Amino acid sequence: MNKRTALIFYVISAYIVLQFAWWGYHLIELTQEVSVESEQVAKRVRMIIGEGSVFLLLILIGVWQIKRSIKKDLKLSENQNNFLLSVTHELKTPLASNKLYIQTIQKRELSKEQQNELLSKAVEENTRLEYMIDNILNASRIENNALVLEKEKFDLNRLIENVLKRFELFANSKTTSQDTNNQLFITADKFSIETILNNLLENAIKYSPENTEIILYSKTENNTIIFGVKDQGIGISKKDKLSIFTKFYRVGNEEVRTQKGTGLGLFIVAQLVRMHNAKIACLDNQPKGTNFQITFQND
Repeated sequence: MNKRTALIFYVISAYIVLQFAWWGYHLIELTQEVSVESEQVAKRVRMIIGEGSVFLLLILIGVWQIKRSIKKDLKLSENQNNFLLSVTHELKTPLASNKLYIQTIQKRELSKEQQNELLSKAVEENTRLEYMIDNILNASRIENNALVLEKEKFDLNRLIENVLKRFELFANSKTTSQDTNNQLFITADKFSIETILNNLLENAIKYSPENTEIILYSKTENNTIIFGVKDQGIGISKKDKLSIFTKFYRVGNEEVRTQKGTGLGLFIVAQLVRMHNAKIACLDNQPKGTNFQITFQND
């Protein structure tokens, strides 16, 4: 529902409420006039007023519920618009960059070292594009209940190590490190856990200032496995913490936002965590930044 339709609905609702109030006023006046002449007529008028009041109350409750629904739909529409703007931009940017790299290699006499540098940049852009497409597909599978978990036993710390190595290309001046024990076996869907780590690490890199540290950690407490990502970035406000796991949600407006993203990463993380009957919490890191912590009951 667009804003114009919402405005029309509010105007009509206000008219109905005012009309009921006007009718009620006239009925009360009529009751006072006829109460002296006919008690029977007065009773019927009071009955009508009572039934009308109940009807008005039901209308007000319905208007309130519809208002909430309209507000939710408008917010979803805004988020979807932001998503489309973001996806359009992020699809075009790596494609344009790769085209430029390839054209440069074709048209200029470059040394082997220069060619390899351009090819490395092209691979980096292609990998980023691949992650984004995977997120879109994963979100679609989750919403259509088409994603089936295939649980297996594997070393979580080895997976964390592999994810960190893959993201060395994107870390730039940020330091990524691993705070884990030698081995930590977990029974879960390996692809899903890898997707969770990919999205959390990508977010941490994206929102962390230069020359800060990002830590992937894991530990055990009794039969509980706890793992996650800590950064020293800008942090997340209490207000935004309530919505960050919502589909398409991103802080701010897409027209003025500088950071890339689709608003799907944390939504996918939360859904995959839920499918494993685990819990995720967005905590404040110390002394600053964010700590996304997952609590997993191992089988």
